[in-house]
Amino acid sequence: MTTPNRPAFAPLPIDPVLPALLAALETRGTAVLQAPPGAGKTTRVPLALLDQPWLRGRKILVLEPRRLAARAAARRMAAMLGESVGETVGYRVRLDTKVGPRTRIEVVTDGLFLRQLQDDPELSSVGAVLFDEFHERGIDSDLALALVQEARGALRDDLRLVVMSATLDGGPVAALLGDGVSGDAPMVTSEGRAFPVETRHLDAPPPGSRIEDAVAATVRRALREESGNALVFLPGAGEIRRVLSQLEQSDLGGDVILAPLYGDLTTEAQDRAIAPSPPGVRKVVLATAIAETSLTIEGIRIVIDSGLMRVPRFDPRGGMTRLVTVKVSQASAEQRRGRAGRLEPGVCFRLWPEATHKALAPFSAPEILDADLAPLALELAMWGVSDPAALSWLNPPPAPALAQARDLLSGLGALTDGGAITPHGRRMAGFGVHPRLAHMMLAGQALGHGALACLVAALLGERDIVRAAPGFRDADLRLRVDLLRGQEQGGRGAARGLSVDRGAAQQAMKQARSWRRHLGVREGDEGDSNAVGLLVALAYPDRIGQRRPGGGPGGVAAQFRLSGGRGAYFQDAEPLSAEDWLAVADLDGAVRESRIFLAAPVTLADLEDAFADHIRVETIVAWDAREQTVLARRRRMLFALILKDERLASPPAEAMTAAMLEGVRAMGLECLPWSNELRAWRTRVAFLRQREGVEWPDLSDSALLATLEDWLAPFLDGVSRRAHLDRVDLSSALRNLLPWEMKTRLDAEAPTHVEVPSGSRIPIDYDGDEPVLAVRLQEMFGLAETPRIAGGRVPLLLHLLSPARRPVQVTRDLASFWANAYKAVKADLKGQYPKHYWPDNPLEAEPTARAKPRAR
Repeated sequence: MTTPNRPAFAPLPIDPVLPALLAALETRGTAVLQAPPGAGKTTRVPLALLDQPWLRGRKILVLEPRRLAARAAARRMAAMLGESVGETVGYRVRLDTKVGPRTRIEVVTDGLFLRQLQDDPELSSVGAVLFDEFHERGIDSDLALALVQEARGALRDDLRLVVMSATLDGGPVAALLGDGVSGDAPMVTSEGRAFPVETRHLDAPPPGSRIEDAVAATVRRALREESGNALVFLPGAGEIRRVLSQLEQSDLGGDVILAPLYGDLTTEAQDRAIAPSPPGVRKVVLATAIAETSLTIEGIRIVIDSGLMRVPRFDPRGGMTRLVTVKVSQASAEQRRGRAGRLEPGVCFRLWPEATHKALAPFSAPEILDADLAPLALELAMWGVSDPAALSWLNPPPAPALAQARDLLSGLGALTDGGAITPHGRRMAGFGVHPRLAHMMLAGQALGHGALACLVAALLGERDIVRAAPGFRDADLRLRVDLLRGQEQGGRGAARGLSVDRGAAQQAMKQARSWRRHLGVREGDEGDSNAVGLLVALAYPDRIGQRRPGGGPGGVAAQFRLSGGRGAYFQDAEPLSAEDWLAVADLDGAVRESRIFLAAPVTLADLEDAFADHIRVETIVAWDAREQTVLARRRRMLFALILKDERLASPPAEAMTAAMLEGVRAMGLECLPWSNELRAWRTRVAFLRQREGVEWPDLSDSALLATLEDWLAPFLDGVSRRAHLDRVDLSSALRNLLPWEMKTRLDAEAPTHVEVPSGSRIPIDYDGDEPVLAVRLQEMFGLAETPRIAGGRVPLLLHLLSPARRPVQVTRDLASFWANAYKAVKADLKGQYPKHYWPDNPLEAEPTARAKPRAR
């Protein structure tokens, strides 16, 4: 490809498809470009667009997910033009910008592009936006694409849009970029010209072993067996440092240099990792997934892939984001493998069997599905979108996480009750940082701690600047502030067994200075570091910690209750363990009890001043299940924390009764003073309800528990604990459920006893499915028919008993028993009880409750 007044470029695999891409943009305005690693899409496509007539002198924006890739892409394009960065090609990344008045191509990170888009929705100076490495599916990329789509439809139908990726399934993206008239956006595919890469699947590391050991061993093997430089993929900076330490202790030879590469390194350290190695020297680059992007690391022909990556996972229930280590997807593994074949044939060592590879997910999950959506929610509010469904998404933001994010923003004062952005929220959005930290800086400035707030925000926005000696740890954020000040003021920056990570400290200092300028506060005016805890509380009002009495179980040094309702603890004894109040900046992701990693003390007085609008007084009248009593307290509350708790001297009687009723529900009806007679009365009512219908009240457990307010509450005056229930007149409470006329009917239709021929009054048992009369057989002589109740409609089930009160016959047809079964029963009983009276004709015999009738 050549363009007027520009040098000829060496051919790349992407070149043959560039005419099709240019034609698609000319006629349709959008396109999806699929090209494998090394095809040249990142650098060649922007240069190919420079002289298109529809551009009309406007800029081309190339969006990169990562700062390192943005700088590298800009430098490579500038070199291809024979220029320096900042002339035709420039870049904008956080804390580093190189553009000039003649810059036509700007490579920017997604986050900075969102700021530009919010400030100028028309993108008036922009002719084309290119989304590079879109397969990473970062949340900023997804949001930027949704907003650009809307801007293009409403304001800039002439804006060209290209989504580029090596491994993404392009179909859904093409459908998203399409329109209702012409259909999906054109898809342009480059087959590429990657050199062959031999893939060697190794056995997985043994269970319980560390991946670092297997990676270090594979690096040593690869250096022995293969030539060229090596790129090693590890999940995070910790694993990189441990592998680096192992390899430094190995005899790799004087011609091998080791270079870490991850996002938190300084720009200089990152540039050293991707720069060409000196002649005769081999380089081993130890990298995170950052090296999957459009970086060209010279001389790489060996890739060693741990198969792992570290991704953020957000839990809306706990409001915490934690980093988790997961297996790579097939697409990511292929992207990594392709790094070995960009410049010459290569080899890829995978630390997992081939069978495991087939079970990997095809693509990595989009970040929007698992991310903290507070920044996205703030951007949507800035854009004026209340319903995300109004925008076009590949994956819409999950409703629970978005609701949690909006609740947080409302609590920080960024949104109105109706969800619209406030002036404070607009100022927060201008920082381009998590809303919590933006709010902290603005609120800190209002309290006179603006410079200190910028320093704290910078510390929390970067990795921990402290390196601890083995066996030593200090979670106090104030110490980090003092150490950073020591760095800033030329001090040594070391204290009590801690040392400073100079690269992280430099990044934090640079960011703090930038935010000070944004706020308009003076540098070096940080004030007292004892205000750090208050500032952290402003950023994390849900993580204000109140110390619980005593130590924690299982060796836990101290436990705290957090204002968001969760628990937190220090695993080991630390100076902060003795503090009564903390503001916690960093915890692990456990939902109920989280380990504290970073915190600062805060005073109750400061909390009461800063959160005066959130402090409320509650009157608590509630059942205490453990004490089995009603507790009546007045509490002064800050969110879920109790600032003051005192006994309520004269609690409202209605509230006491309501709480006692909840106690009865919790304990069950057995806690009430039941008598046998009252239980029997209840079963008689239940019998008539079953036989005659709902005119009789429902006295089942569930019905009584559901209606306690109606029948029990009037009898609970002065009752406040379980022991008091013994004095409740339960009989009157229940019997009042029957009107007077039904009480009369109850005694008539469901009597408690039946008088039998012997003159005895025998109780009726109503507990079973039908009423039972258990009576000795001799007492029934002379009675021809079965006794009946319920107005003669229900015969009693007779349990006829021997003189020893053992059942000898069960019947509800007494006449049939006399006529048929009595003769056999008599023979049996006469043998067992010869002294008793066993007449031949029971219907004419005299009934008796004795062995024999009385002599007349």
